[in-house]
Amino acid sequence: MSAARPRQLSLRRQLLLWLLLPQLVLWLGAAFLAHSMAMSYAGEVIDRSLAKSSRALARQVKPFGNGFYIDFPQAAREILEQDPDDRIYYMVSSPPEAFLLGEPAMPRPPASLQRKPGETFFYDGRIKRLAVRVAALYLPAGTPERPELMLVQVAKSRALNAELARKILRDMGLPLLAVMLLTSVLVWAGISRGLSPLRHLRRSVENRSPRDLAPIEIDNAPSEVRALARAINELLHEVDGQVAQQRRFIADAAHQLRTPLAGLKSQSELVRAELAATPPDVASASRQLQQVETSVARSIRLINQLLALARAEPEAGLQLAALDLRQLAREVTSEAVPLALARDIDLGLEAEDEALPVAGHGGLLRELLANLIDNAIQYTPPGGEVTVKLLRGVCTVTLQVCDNGPGIPESEREQVFARFYRGRAEGQGKGCGLGLAIVQEIARRHHTRIVLSDNLPHGLVASVDFALLPH
Repeated sequence: MSAARPRQLSLRRQLLLWLLLPQLVLWLGAAFLAHSMAMSYAGEVIDRSLAKSSRALARQVKPFGNGFYIDFPQAAREILEQDPDDRIYYMVSSPPEAFLLGEPAMPRPPASLQRKPGETFFYDGRIKRLAVRVAALYLPAGTPERPELMLVQVAKSRALNAELARKILRDMGLPLLAVMLLTSVLVWAGISRGLSPLRHLRRSVENRSPRDLAPIEIDNAPSEVRALARAINELLHEVDGQVAQQRRFIADAAHQLRTPLAGLKSQSELVRAELAATPPDVASASRQLQQVETSVARSIRLINQLLALARAEPEAGLQLAALDLRQLAREVTSEAVPLALARDIDLGLEAEDEALPVAGHGGLLRELLANLIDNAIQYTPPGGEVTVKLLRGVCTVTLQVCDNGPGIPESEREQVFARFYRGRAEGQGKGCGLGLAIVQEIARRHHTRIVLSDNLPHGLVASVDFALLPH
């Protein structure tokens, strides 16, 4: 069993993720910043309030003889202590930490704090398990003969600080949350509206028949969707051309195969009739069998060329590899020698002694050269010459097949590459009009082309250029 493929996120979800996730991060960052600022502002407000309270309390304590006079009425104390949620704790001590007035459980100032008279400083502590913020103020007291310090401490619960910060955060965060939700809705609607042309494109493709290769029409679509539709239309156009080409190829192949097969059937019937005669006409039957053999050879050649053309089609996979073009030309030329001798043709190879490496498909290049040599042999009259040449350049090597046959008129040199096309000189050979079409298709697969030119004083030169690979 094949492993399950991971589920891919849709484009809509990816867009929502990349748009809403940064927005959520920004909102959380803004909430954290608002909370920090609220805590800072609330702490600053409470610190100022405690500083004022400590100085106001210090003014109510006055030196008197060897002691202190405290002008702190009971009514004022009740006002400070009546609200349990916003209660103010206080303590006056002189010398410092020697209780005079207030809350005995007031947390002592940290030892690390510098005791500068007249300067208020702040620290955090606890009173009966209650977290408080404390403002402490050292003031000079006593007499010139006996100078002392008086410590005034005022504390307030930190719960008020947190409550004030929560109110500020709530007042700032809720509008931000509403804005984020509204933005999310707008983003969702915008993405849905922006992806609607893609949905239309999908429906137009899903609802059409596999045989319908007409262009896709999208009106008033964004440029990105138009570009996608244009690319699909170009692909459909190419597929339509390939399908039409395959249909023509099948029709032409059926027509080309029908003729020799019908001839084979007629010739075999004639042979049977000659052998059934009394007495049998052996000589006539032998001639008919010779024609049958010729028709079979032509049919085999036609089928082989059709298969070679199918292998050279762009749809067929092609893996290019380094090969020695000189060695390949030598092998293919040697294989064609018996056919050349049978037609009294002088077949030769002209090439340098060093290797000529090119990138190509060995089987297809062998088919290319074999077709060029076979065409040259078929159309060159007996006693003629066919020469395979390899001409090395600076960065290229040119493969040429030269003959001294009738050649091809310049007006027909584009048409001879069409499938099943036979020129005016066709009667001189036994071709079926596929050789040059195969050569042209193979050349295209190797990113090159075949060029036909005159071989003076008469004849034809077929040339194909290949890029040389470094040794």
